Amino acid sequence: MLRSSTIFLGQWLLRSKKPAGLRRSLSQADKMSKAVQADRLEGIDKNPWVEFVQLANEYPSVNLGQGFPDFAPPDFVQEAFQKAVSGDVMLNQYTQAFGHPPLVKKLSQFFGPLLGQELVPQRNVLVTVGAYGALFTAFQALVNSGDEVIIIEPYFDCYEPMVRMAGGHPVFVPLRPRVTGGGELFSSQDWQLDPEELASKFTPRTKAVVLNTPNNPLGKVFSQEELGLLAALCVQHDVVCISDEVYQWLVYDGREHVSIATLPGMWERTLTIGSAGKTFSVTGWKVGWVLGPDRLLKHLRTVHQNSVYHCATQAQEAVAEAWEREMAHQGQPSSYFVQLPQAIQQKRDRMVRGLLSVGMRPVISQGTYFLIADISTFKDKMPDLPGSEEEPYDSRFVKWMIKNRGLMAMPVSIFFSSAEKRNFDHYIRFCFVKNEATLQAMDEKLQAWKEAETDF
Repeated sequence: MLRSSTIFLGQWLLRSKKPAGLRRSLSQADKMSKAVQADRLEGIDKNPWVEFVQLANEYPSVNLGQGFPDFAPPDFVQEAFQKAVSGDVMLNQYTQAFGHPPLVKKLSQFFGPLLGQELVPQRNVLVTVGAYGALFTAFQALVNSGDEVIIIEPYFDCYEPMVRMAGGHPVFVPLRPRVTGGGELFSSQDWQLDPEELASKFTPRTKAVVLNTPNNPLGKVFSQEELGLLAALCVQHDVVCISDEVYQWLVYDGREHVSIATLPGMWERTLTIGSAGKTFSVTGWKVGWVLGPDRLLKHLRTVHQNSVYHCATQAQEAVAEAWEREMAHQGQPSSYFVQLPQAIQQKRDRMVRGLLSVGMRPVISQGTYFLIADISTFKDKMPDLPGSEEEPYDSRFVKWMIKNRGLMAMPVSIFFSSAEKRNFDHYIRFCFVKNEATLQAMDEKLQAWKEAETDF
């Protein structure tokens, strides 16, 4: 009633010709003198994805930039969702706040043996709004103002702003490519951490380290030896590890994904993050999870219950059904986790051949949806692309490529800290998890590019 009365009064004042002073007061109320933006948003309001997607829409392009599959998920996953939507009427209502019981049960049963732990659904599993929500919840729950959080770069671009929003101070340590022969193709495994440089980043203020394996955008799958180095430092300095493992089922060339939580001393200090979006090719469902010890997860549950509180029931039910099916086929040729990487590896190899044909130098990814390509030869041939000198070369190159070649990628410099952007501005990232029509369109664009020799 009060709200209706307020609206009526405002409308009357705006229509009235007599109370000009009141009308001015009402108008001035729209112009608040106090700052409305929270300090924690300072410097993180710009999003590079918006700019490049808009440009690709303006100049119709083959979208090889955004990381999502443009093909349908497997039939059993679609059927699970249809069943959830049309079945039990209670699936239209709230479920348990920290995870739909069937889903947390399946996650516990499946991941417990993989992690070498007996997972208790109510204590060791939290379902979140995608892995994105898991990351945000983790940073908000564990990072205090002034805490340092080590981020390995290149990094998924949300890590830095999320750490800053929590009041933390990001500390960066880069993976660096080894020097190779001029004609030699090299792999994401050739990008390594310097052990001394990594160790130097740990201080008494270090609260957490963020690990992403397989790594987006590089496609690197960290080896047991590399994880052991990181684990030893975490134990030595009593640091939490936030391990983003959403691409764990997308590894290629016989590589093996290892969860750092399985290493000595790491279970009690590790949050392992996963995603149904990447696992079952349903990124729009936004179902993610965090696995870990109760001593850590209880703090994430506090953030969760005071923010989103609850995730979509039907999507969780469908993911639970999908896990049920996968558990019955685990390790067999019929398993989706066996079939998907085999199919995706062929798409990767196809893209590698195409990029080589136009003079790029792909870095063969060991996992994920992505590979990066070295564009140094273009930097030599076309050094003066349009744009500000302050803008990294890879960003200007992607804009040129969208406008002139009809292909969209993402500049790799956006996945690096400001101190390293210039050192890595000769790489761009492509997504190869696309359907046949998209890849055919890519082939055609690359063939036309190859034939346009006079444009350099």
